Amino acid sequence: MEGFIAPADRTILARHGLASFDALWAAQLDRVDVPNLGRGGWSTVCRLDLDGRGYYLKRQCNHRTRSLTAPFGEPTFAREFRNIRRFESLAIPALTAAFFARRRLERMGDCAILLTHALDGWQPLAHWLPDWPAHPEPVRARLLAACGKLAGRLHAAGMLHGCFYPKHVFLRDGGDTFEACLIDLEKVRPLLLGRYDRCRDLDQFFRRAHGLGEDDAGIMLAAYLDCAPESAEVADWRRHLARRGRHKNAT
Repeated sequence: MEGFIAPADRTILARHGLASFDALWAAQLDRVDVPNLGRGGWSTVCRLDLDGRGYYLKRQCNHRTRSLTAPFGEPTFAREFRNIRRFESLAIPALTAAFFARRRLERMGDCAILLTHALDGWQPLAHWLPDWPAHPEPVRARLLAACGKLAGRLHAAGMLHGCFYPKHVFLRDGGDTFEACLIDLEKVRPLLLGRYDRCRDLDQFFRRAHGLGEDDAGIMLAAYLDCAPESAEVADWRRHLARRGRHKNAT
């Protein structure tokens, strides 16, 4: 898809003169991080606030990726946008898009814009990890259960995230439970290798979730598998992940 604007955002973007590629490309905004200069081009992210609504405006030029469906390359935002829409169709909680467009600009190259809704009120799991033991046990259990259930929904829908890190799992306190959703969908692909692929996502998560203990892993896996933490199924997955971890550490 070469161009998209969400119906719910069309009016507000038009009101501010930002309902087009040219207008968003020319918008002067402060960057929220350093530019990504990899992949032969550049990519930047800026915050945009309109009438009390928060957005992140992502712009890139010649920042490309290759895949089986795009062997000659395409903007990484094009791939991420397709995955955002795919997650919507599969009912996998994730960030949502307000605008996407791709254009070849003279003297610049292959350019793309992806405007996403800000996850205001949400925090990545990485926000809680530095002081993990200090959080009440019920809060820790609810956070882990939300992460596990999200991973379960992702894999049950036949998708691999490919970058399933604590900083990419966003959570919001809903009272009795935490809500969870995913960001950074650039590397998403179909789950082709069954348990091997599922373990890949989970292993990525646990390797970067510094501060989690064995009991924490059991709570998350129990939510992922929808069974009791002391079940044989959880024990089997823990052994399998431990073997994978030993193998990766040895290579």
